[in-house]
Amino acid sequence: MKRIAAVLLLLVGAISAFAQIQNHAKWSFEVPKKEVKVGDVIEIKFNADIDPTWHLYSTEFEVKEGPNPTEFAFKPNDSYQLIGKIKPVGFHNFYEEVWGGNTSVAEGKGSFIQKVKILKVAPQIEVAISYQTCQNDGLCTMGTADFKINTLKVVAASNTETPTVEATAPTVEPQVTENTQPATTPKADTIQAEATASAENISSDIPVSEPEESLWSFLLACFLGGLASIFMPCIYPIMPMTVSYFTKQEHGTGKALVYGLSIVAIFTLLGFLVSRVGGAQAANFISTHWAPNAIFFVVFILFGLSFLGLFEIVLPNSFVNSVDKQADKGGLIGIFFMALTLVVVSFSCTAPIAGSLLILASKGNEVMRPVLGMIFFSLPFAVVFTGLAMFPKFLKSLPKSGGWLNEFKVVFGLLEFALALKFLSNIDLAYQWQVLDREVFLAIWIVLFSIIGFYVLGKLRMDKDSPVKGITIPRLLISSATFAFVVYMIPGMFGAPLRALSGWLPPEQTQDFYLTNAVGGGTSAPALTASGRRKPHLPHGLEGYFDYEQALAEAKAQGKPVFIDFTGFNCANCRKMEANVWPQPEVLSRLKKDFVIASLYVDDKTELPKEEQFVSTYDQREKTTIGDKNADLQITKFNNNAQPFYCLVTPEGELLTKPVGYTSAEEFTRFLDEGLTKYKK
Repeated sequence: MKRIAAVLLLLVGAISAFAQIQNHAKWSFEVPKKEVKVGDVIEIKFNADIDPTWHLYSTEFEVKEGPNPTEFAFKPNDSYQLIGKIKPVGFHNFYEEVWGGNTSVAEGKGSFIQKVKILKVAPQIEVAISYQTCQNDGLCTMGTADFKINTLKVVAASNTETPTVEATAPTVEPQVTENTQPATTPKADTIQAEATASAENISSDIPVSEPEESLWSFLLACFLGGLASIFMPCIYPIMPMTVSYFTKQEHGTGKALVYGLSIVAIFTLLGFLVSRVGGAQAANFISTHWAPNAIFFVVFILFGLSFLGLFEIVLPNSFVNSVDKQADKGGLIGIFFMALTLVVVSFSCTAPIAGSLLILASKGNEVMRPVLGMIFFSLPFAVVFTGLAMFPKFLKSLPKSGGWLNEFKVVFGLLEFALALKFLSNIDLAYQWQVLDREVFLAIWIVLFSIIGFYVLGKLRMDKDSPVKGITIPRLLISSATFAFVVYMIPGMFGAPLRALSGWLPPEQTQDFYLTNAVGGGTSAPALTASGRRKPHLPHGLEGYFDYEQALAEAKAQGKPVFIDFTGFNCANCRKMEANVWPQPEVLSRLKKDFVIASLYVDDKTELPKEEQFVSTYDQREKTTIGDKNADLQITKFNNNAQPFYCLVTPEGELLTKPVGYTSAEEFTRFLDEGLTKYKK
């Protein structure tokens, strides 16, 4: 029975491992169905059907140190000749902050067209495709596909006595079996054959993608923005009058609730319209294209100038009066139009805040983000107006209207300027102007927030402001928090990572002066060799090995476990882990003292010595580079191919604990401690 159970366990394991294999790009090719002559130039079209939420990289793009481009390796043969470079079709520029520039990607479907001149009757065209697919959260996988294109009907140039040569359907070389199954020849004008992508696309239950926390941060910002809008000069002064209207009526609390919910409904409708006009594809366009970023920069500057009092953003008086008349009808319809009147009348104060939040919402991946954002933005209106109608005595405890309301607007105007800078930075990075580098961006923010701090203290005044006679506790607290933020940003001028602002600042590689590099603790991108190829490196002064066997040998000598870091030059989440998790004291100290580090790059193109090249038992492919060797090790030994991927093993190579991928510093520390504890037992 034990033997039967063991066999069943092995079978289940094998089946589950096979079920984990995924292909994120399915390749096919098209060639002319009609006869071609020797000497003709034809087009071979390679098509990639890409899984949803994934994108495929083109053959070339602006970024030099970025993701792996798609490569086509045609096997040399005297029966054909390549004409020109391969041409990508259906690709668009895609700005990636982690690489500091534009890449070129396709979503859904992408194609490549190669012109080929036929030199013989039976051309032998073989091509190997290597490519990289990535998700929006930074998770990437490598893949390959092979084709033997022998479906062409070719006749001799004279078209006499030489019979037509018609080959069978293309032979496909899948990655997981030695034998191939030929496909049937289609009857259409083109012949299409599918190749199964390399089984380097293995998934597992290891979390390797970045946790999605930005939505909750955005919703909190919307709620706080709505709360701040209540204290604007357009809304705050009319709040007592509006609340007293409901308290003097029968069922006033219920009507106040309808009033608040009507405000929520109006703003939610606005968010819904934005989500319908935009959508997921528009979000990508807005995030990466220069045109919307330029428009948003100008809009934020105009919003800021409006808050500073240079002009007011108002709706036409005729529209305002028309809405106000509808509010006189009474009943629930009248209450709804009362809410609409408030939204319209307060447009000059709420539009800059709500508009700014909608712009930020449009840059997210969630289609419903604008709707959720406007719900959270309008919730404070419903809560405050309904709450004060239920408990009107709290009206007496509210501060009286005065000059402080204008100060509130001025502070928000300066914040609009700070936000506008982010969109200008996107354009600067995309076109590599190198004008708004990281330290220039920080310098402007430091100045803006310093102005806010001095303004709140009353040291700087606008024309419409009243003088500040003394420093109240709220002013002291707000200015202290602002100056603390300024002090936090100052080290960033010299290269400090400022992880709390990593989503807002330009990439660290745009920094002209990086002090931490001078003392050996930097996290910059890998250096280049003399040939232009990037060489492996370890950040934060860590020491280790870039070869698995060497790391195991050193671990035996030191009596320590091995920390395996499956990484890549082109791995975005790897850089995030190295920048945000590895430098944490509890993590860095353990990596330095308790482990031998093996940092294995799966995209290292360095050629292996001939005697070290081998054919993988997994996909029966020859492995000729260091990256091939490391990727094969990750797949065959750990049944995973995504990066980052971290394993703890004994000096004999035995796994100590469950591997992890992209995770938090706390979870990563627990992972290290668990492996170390098991090793010491």
